[in-house]
Amino acid sequence: MTRTARAQTARLSRQAGVRPWLGAGMALLALGLGATLARAEEKVIVAHGISTFGDLKYPADFKHLDYVNPDAPKGGEISEWTMGGFDSMNPFSVKGRAGALSSIMLETLLAGTADEIGAAYCLLCETLEYPEDRSWVIFNLRPEATFSDGTPLTAEDVAFSFHTFLEKGLTDFRTVFGQQVEGVEILGPHKVKFTFKPGIPTRDLPADVGGLPVLSKAQFDRDKLDLEESFLTPYIGSGPYMFDRMETGRTLVFKRNPDYWGKDLPLMKGTANFDTLRLEYFADGSAAFEAFKSGAYTFRNENSAKQWSTSYDFPAVGAGHVVKAELPNGTKASGQGFLFNLRRPHLQDPKVREAMGLMFNFEWSNKTLFYGLYARINSVWENSWLAATGAPSAEEQAILKPLVDEGLLPASILTDDPVMAPVSGDRQLDRGNLRKASALLDEAGWAVGPDGLRRNAKGEVLKLSILNDDPAFDRVINPYVENLRALGVDAVNTHVDQAQMESRTRPPAYDFDMIVGNARSGYFSGSELKQYYGSETADVSAFNLMGLKNPAVDKLTEVVLAAKTKDELTVATMALDRVLRAQRFWVPQWFKNTHTVAYFDMYEHPETLPPYALGEMDFWWYNPEKAAALKAAGALK
Repeated sequence: MTRTARAQTARLSRQAGVRPWLGAGMALLALGLGATLARAEEKVIVAHGISTFGDLKYPADFKHLDYVNPDAPKGGEISEWTMGGFDSMNPFSVKGRAGALSSIMLETLLAGTADEIGAAYCLLCETLEYPEDRSWVIFNLRPEATFSDGTPLTAEDVAFSFHTFLEKGLTDFRTVFGQQVEGVEILGPHKVKFTFKPGIPTRDLPADVGGLPVLSKAQFDRDKLDLEESFLTPYIGSGPYMFDRMETGRTLVFKRNPDYWGKDLPLMKGTANFDTLRLEYFADGSAAFEAFKSGAYTFRNENSAKQWSTSYDFPAVGAGHVVKAELPNGTKASGQGFLFNLRRPHLQDPKVREAMGLMFNFEWSNKTLFYGLYARINSVWENSWLAATGAPSAEEQAILKPLVDEGLLPASILTDDPVMAPVSGDRQLDRGNLRKASALLDEAGWAVGPDGLRRNAKGEVLKLSILNDDPAFDRVINPYVENLRALGVDAVNTHVDQAQMESRTRPPAYDFDMIVGNARSGYFSGSELKQYYGSETADVSAFNLMGLKNPAVDKLTEVVLAAKTKDELTVATMALDRVLRAQRFWVPQWFKNTHTVAYFDMYEHPETLPPYALGEMDFWWYNPEKAAALKAAGALK
């Protein structure tokens, strides 16, 4: 069972490494190499794309991406569900609840692919130029690029977008980006230059600014939009889809722009194949499932192991009208877990957090609740080559030892295996783990009182409220609560609606003890790590919900940012993973390496899917003959 709701806004992302700086689903990409020329005694690289390390997969004259069907027909609709509701169309503000895909109409200068990590290709630009030290970058925009209202997209829009995000974007984004970019210059109607501040790692910066969404300055001026505010005015963008209609809080529909300027670009061939994308909102997962059975929407990425294993026996499946399929998923795990709020005084002791982590029985949950479909998450980079394993290598030790010498890390970090999630037995309450957890709480000064609850020397009860806005998650949380109460923790499953969940978990409130969230990461991580785990942004970040502030993590983040080769970055990431796991800021949950999907049999996809995206709204397509057959059979209205 994976988490539903808010993550579905990222469905169209084709990037292997998505960064969070601008909000859900917005990617800030990676960098690389290209052809060279000499200019003003400085070696300048001019290229059609950029890669973090090594060569780009696709040459300048590529015809289309390998994993798409370049001849895929256009037409039809695909519809999906998401949980809760929405009251805003601005995903770049902490105010309001933004609608799913509300930034879909916005494009970036560079775009990633679903079969390559750390690569980005020119989308709004024809070429980019940058020196070998990557201290600046010039983007040469495509003159034919236009917004959906027919107005041209120019360097002025790019510069306006940068300044808007820098002044009005999420606080943690502004904090990090403001430290990196010196300024932006308009060199011509279709030429814009970003210059980076000296003395900082620049490996990722050309692609980072290339991942900024480009807003329409004319729309902001005309409609008096404020990026910091909640608003229902849809963005005007340059992308293949534009806003169609909404029923506030219930339905969102986007339509394909028939005049999309970039439809013949090699990067875009075989994509954006549906005429309309429809999102239906439901208050709970049970109602959403029943609606799917009746044909109220047509594609479902199943998030419930129980439903996947027991509920797909309805007539439409038996008749072949609905396809039930398991498709390969090569992406790293999402880092899903129970996140502690380290701002709470009683949760600042790692022994307390370790004890509480021992009480979650994944093995019992997987067998009893999940029908054995999942594997346990241990690493922030689970299901990738970047996860720390075994004792640290000599290269990792070389990175970690100075932090040990400074007293920022214990000496054991140089010799021990990384922290692993505890293993439990077949019974819900594992007695061995209960004894271990009890000993930890005793050491931490939380003694058991006559009522069975643990108290500290001040007489304060050890409490844990798990904030939960998804009733379907009760069957996971309630047994965990029972186990915690057996330990003497006054644990409760606190139900809230989606609006309360968002208001209580966003800065500056952070009003929770524990929530279900994600320990985020990218493949080739960059400055977004400062938003995920950095001390400087911990009290303003929409992503470091734990409030992690650790000087060793901060210093290791700088080592990751400074890595100049893939091998260096891999070693640095493993060292960081090892230290993050030792902080015990989470109780890791689970993942699976397949997409469990069900859909009405009118959609088709390339025979071989790319490793890093399912792409149902991106490069799947509609078969009108199959759709007509479904309607004739009464399976669809």
